[in-house]
Amino acid sequence: MSSTDHDHAPGKAPAVASVPGQTMRAAVVHRFGGPDVVAVERVPRPEPREGEILVRVHAASVSIADHRVRARDVPRGLRIPTMFALGMTRPRHPVLGMDAAGVVAQVGAGVTGFAPGDRVLLMHGARFGCHAEYTTISAGGAVTKIPDGVSFVDAAAVPFGFVTADAFLEAGRIGPGQHVLVNGASGAVGSAAVQLAKLRGATVTAVTSAGNAELARDLGADHVIDYAREDFSAGGIEYDAIVECVGNAPHARSVRALRPGGVLLLVIADLAGMLGSKLRPTRDGIRRIQDVAAVTGPQLARLAELAATGAIRPVIDRVYELEAIREAHEYVATGRKRGNVLITLGE
Repeated sequence: MSSTDHDHAPGKAPAVASVPGQTMRAAVVHRFGGPDVVAVERVPRPEPREGEILVRVHAASVSIADHRVRARDVPRGLRIPTMFALGMTRPRHPVLGMDAAGVVAQVGAGVTGFAPGDRVLLMHGARFGCHAEYTTISAGGAVTKIPDGVSFVDAAAVPFGFVTADAFLEAGRIGPGQHVLVNGASGAVGSAAVQLAKLRGATVTAVTSAGNAELARDLGADHVIDYAREDFSAGGIEYDAIVECVGNAPHARSVRALRPGGVLLLVIADLAGMLGSKLRPTRDGIRRIQDVAAVTGPQLARLAELAATGAIRPVIDRVYELEAIREAHEYVATGRKRGNVLITLGE
């Protein structure tokens, strides 16, 4: 299960006040199923409560987490446990979307850090709700101003991948001189992990398809392994850390390619991997990390500034308009996207 699936695991969303008589467009999912269950409808528009801001969304990502919730497609062993979080008979969160970039439209009582007109980037995580024209968030939560020169589309491509990769690399204490392997280096999290690991001074090996090898090198990978031609765990090379973003390199496989004292960063894990990392975080001399810290506003601000300076580059595969949300879901469901898939709303 991806860290974003887990760290921001769907829970019960708080009640949201709405403006009487005012509606907005949103992509709504009333039942589990394929991309065809997603429909653009008019729903009540929220209004900010005390301490909240109302954001007019301009761009949002359509991530693997949205696919998992919509299709109830979860790693092995997690179907029943996640029913309580995702919903028993229908999605608990009918409007998906974990993150967004937009403009502050209104502020609630007591808000001092933001004003109408501010360009902002936000991460809802468990609350979802970003595939809509408007969304609210606590002014003290995971929200920050977008630096000048960064577009809404580029900003919206930062949270899902970079926040997750940043949290795992921090938890793994990745630093200069270490050798890091990223399994699944062309996805949203993997492409971010390659860049952030390089910024930390690590030597990076990217595992991806031959078609994405050039992308991985452009992002800073020192070495690239084509998974169709070579098994990274059978090459005799040992790494200080493995960032597992695919789901096919659990402990039993990864341990063969990790040095004693190394760390396995389980961005995706099945039930056995999740329980194992919690009950026995160190096994065979290897640390296993599956839980990481929740995203914060300052973390988002730091990553947004890195994007503004060009130190990191969000990888954007395709951009769809809200009305084409089904096509976006169809493409994400193929498992072949490079980096991020986004939707735009309005200007």
